[in-house]
Amino acid sequence: MKLIVLMMLILMTGCSEVFLLSSIGGTVVSQSPAIKAYNGVDTLTIMKTKKGIKKHAYDKLKEVNDNK
Repeated sequence: MKLIVLMMLILMTGCSEVFLLSSIGGTVVSQSPAIKAYNGVDTLTIMKTKKGIKKHAYDKLKEVNDNK
């Protein structure tokens, strides 16, 4: 049994996005529709750009502050 779990762990080390999506899906169950929509868009953004919405906003604000 331990060998099977160890093999699964070794094979799935590159699948962090799958775990991220499954953990997001678990937390979405008991939230409002607005939060579900935000989490869905954030997940798609992370999958496409490797950065979340908050990181994009942070980078944009930092860029604006650096230009002043």
